[in-house]
This record gives sequence, C-alpha cells and structure tokens, in this order.
Amino acid sequence: MEGVVKPLASTVRVVEWEELPPSARDIPANFNPVAEGVLMLHQRQAVALHHSIVAIPKGRRTGITFAVMLRKTLVAAASKVAGGANVFYIGDTKEKGLEAIGYCAKFARVIARAQGQVSEIEEYLFEDQDAETGKSRHITAYRIRFASGFQVCALSSRPANIRGLQGHVVIDEAAFHPDVQGVIDAATALLIWGGQITVISSHNGKDNPFAQFCRDIEAGRYGDDAAVFTVTFDTAVANGLYERVCWMKGEEPTAEGKAKWYAKIRNGYGTRKAAMREELDAIPRDGGSILLPGIWIEAAMKPDRPVLRLALPEDFAHESTEERKAYVDEWIRVHLQPCLKALNASERHAFGQDFARHRDFSVIVPMSVTATLRRSAPFIIEMNKVPTRQQEQILWSMIRGLPRFIGGAMDAGGSGQTLAEYTADEFGHRYIAQIQLSRQWYGMWMSKLIQAFEDGVIEIPLDENILQDLRSIEDSAGIPMVSKVRKEDLKDPELYRHGDSAIAQALAWYATTELALGPLSVTSHPRPAALRIRGINLNGY
Repeated sequence: MEGVVKPLASTVRVVEWEELPPSARDIPANFNPVAEGVLMLHQRQAVALHHSIVAIPKGRRTGITFAVMLRKTLVAAASKVAGGANVFYIGDTKEKGLEAIGYCAKFARVIARAQGQVSEIEEYLFEDQDAETGKSRHITAYRIRFASGFQVCALSSRPANIRGLQGHVVIDEAAFHPDVQGVIDAATALLIWGGQITVISSHNGKDNPFAQFCRDIEAGRYGDDAAVFTVTFDTAVANGLYERVCWMKGEEPTAEGKAKWYAKIRNGYGTRKAAMREELDAIPRDGGSILLPGIWIEAAMKPDRPVLRLALPEDFAHESTEERKAYVDEWIRVHLQPCLKALNASERHAFGQDFARHRDFSVIVPMSVTATLRRSAPFIIEMNKVPTRQQEQILWSMIRGLPRFIGGAMDAGGSGQTLAEYTADEFGHRYIAQIQLSRQWYGMWMSKLIQAFEDGVIEIPLDENILQDLRSIEDSAGIPMVSKVRKEDLKDPELYRHGDSAIAQALAWYATTELALGPLSVTSHPRPAALRIRGINLNGY
C-alpha cells in the first residue's frame, strides 16, 4: 500500500532504561494504573472521550499526555476483538517521543505483568514513503510491541509519516509543530479505516492552526463525532495537582504551602498576563504569541555545557586594582581556562556579548561553526556586578583562547560602548563589530536566531535561565524583541534578568555570519597601536 511506513528489522536497537528522561522513569515502584485515584478527575474525563476526533487545549503540566498514553497502552495491549489497535504518537521533538514511549513502557510492565507479553523499548528506522511524491527516506522511531500483535510507536512530526497507517494517533503539542495544519490533515486520513485522533496542545496564539482546529470542532464543522475538552491549570489544581506534586516529592501538603506554590507559578509571568492566560488558562493570545517555543529551545540544549557565572558584591569595585585583577585571574584559571582547552581546535570560533554593569547580567556567548555549519555554544559566561575592567579581563582572556577566532559582536550602546571600543582597538575593528541595538537590527538578526532554533542548527547549554531568556522574545509590532519585563533569576531570587543571554546569542549568530573574514591569530602580547587600528592579521606575533 502506498504511504505505508515499514519497519526495517535490521535497524532495531533496544533503548536502555537509563536513556529515558527522569519524568518517564520516576514513577513509584508500587504504581498501579488501574487502581482508583491514579488519575485525577480531568485526566479520567479526557481518556473517557471516545469521539473519533478529540482536541484537548490545556494548561501546562496538567498531566494530559501522561493520562492519554496510559489509555493508549491499554488499547495496544488489547486483542483485536476487544478493540485493540496500533497507536502512533507524534510529538514535536524526538525527545518527546522517547518520553511518551517511556510512560508506555512503565505502564506496560504493570498491565502485562507476565514475562514475554511486551517487548523492550526499541529504537529503529522507518521507511517513510510519501504517497504523493513516491520518495522514501528513513527516520528514527521508537516502539513497544505487545503479544496482542499491536504496538505503540513514536514517529516524527512529518505529515508523510502518518498517511496510510491504521489505528489511534496522538499528536502532542500540536500548536508548536513546524507544519501544524499538515500534521492534522494527514492524521484525519486514518478515520477512513477507523481509529481515533487525539490532538493535545497548549495554545500558541489565536491564529495558530491548532486554535482554529478547536474553533472548527466547536462550530460543528467536523460533525458530531468530534469534541473539544479544555483543561486549565486551575482545573488541575482543583483536582489535586498540588497534592500529587507533594506526594511525588515525599512532602506533606499544607494549605499555606499550596497558596505559596500557586502564587509562585502565577507570579512567574510578571506583567505578562496574556502569556499567563495562554499557558495556564488555555486562552490563546491575540497576534503573534511566544516567538520561540520552549520545545525548540529544549531540543537545542545540551547537558554537558557549563554556564560560568561570576556574581560579585557591589563593594567589590572598592577593592584595589591589584586585588580585583588577582581575584579574576584566579577565576579565569579555575573556571574559564579548562573550558577553552576543551574546545575543538579545528572549528572556527566567534562570540557575542550583551553588556551590563549593575542591574542586569552581562553575558558572553562563544560560538563555534562546525564542519556541517551548525552553530554551537560550548559554554556561556554570565557576569553580575562585575566592573568593566574585570569584564575586559575575562573577555580578552576568552578571545585569546578561542581557536581560529573569526570575530565578535558586542553591544555598544550606553555603558557597553567603552568595552566594545577598547576590544576593537585590541583585536581589530574588522573583527569586532560594535552594534547599536535597534528595532531594525532585532528585526533582521533576532529573526535569524529564531529560525536557527526552528531548523535545529544551533546548540546551547542546558540551563533554566537561558531557557527563560529565550522564551522572553516576543512580538513587538512585528519585530521580535526581548520583553521589557525583568524576570527573577532562577538561581538567585535576589537578582533579575532581562533576556540577556538571548541578545548575546543573537549577537554571536551575527558574528559567525557577518564576520567570517578568516581566522585571526591572537596572543597575549601587546600590539602596536597602528596595527591594532588597522586590524591586521598578526600571525605568529
């Protein structure tokens, strides 16, 4: 049959349990998925829907995917006469698919019980044949096979993967798929052969195809066999979400603790009320909502990359010049130098810096250009209340340690102008771009950074603050800008952030694109002023 996705047996690999995300593994050992009370009321109501098409707009972390995949595990484990069928999970990232399969694996161990009735998690390749073009390609997928003859399989979000399949389909975080409408349209073809489509997502703006899909169902355009079931954060709280959180943490729930927990989550959005209503209350925002979805950011984040942080007290500037220099020299030796020594000497390197002196974080993002033209940030430097001379100390030490240095882009507005100018004098004005950040610049280069995350061609450290900075990029009259609202630093509540690392990453992306003039050899020796001004490449100086 055209369009059928076929497994290639020779490519099967069993996925180790330790590879699964903690959220998939950390279910209590005595967990019983069929006992009363395992699922909260809204979860039970969601999985009880038997319409052919079910749309579930939801608030974040309300447990809908968890509940739906429990239900779908039962579907795959059942015999054909009992209503069993294949289940296909389509997440927005490969990691989400692995997480969902992890849920199913845990459930299956309890449901099947007897050995041999369910396979281990298998990673293998699908031969994906597009019925329209006839072209084939191999994609990574995960599956669990049951003695019933059915399986739970996690596929990518490409619409061609779905056409021609038979069974139940779960589309997760649909509003953040690269081709939302394409995935929904392809999935509806399954209804010809029976089955069910469950589309789950938090909203991503009123104009997103997922929001329109929900409105079409409510208007009756999909007939009587389609339903919308909305789950908000408040619904989950009313049904015992806080108590479940405490239970999983081994803590005793209290009324006071619940109030603080609830307020902390709501207050985390600051003045961004529209964003809060969208992400917690399932009310889509007008216009272009969040421009850089968390799922794209998380896919780019790598856990083996450090964020080097230097946060100093305000009175550090009162120390003598020699004491300040000695302190930062030692910080460089202990923290920065090991990271520089670990860099790939064959790759070209650039950097971006968003300067701050007192209130916000001053962030430096080094960025390499790999052989496949991916951009990779091997580490990130964050400085708070660090005097300008010491920022210069750190920045110049880093530049001299970057292999095949091709240039840097620096925020040259306000107090950052001095450091940017001095750095250009030191390393050459051809190699150091002094950027006056403006709406026009943001319109061109922040858009390119967003595209890099969407295309999956950038890698950055795994860090909650960096995630928060990138999520603060919002539409400002058609221009992607960092929100003016300062947010509490997640590592030190007394400090605040202003999307600093997002700006530094955009500057680094600019540097790798616009300043690729060829590597500049740099040394720790002072250079003649005339040569510094002309930016001459001093190989071997």
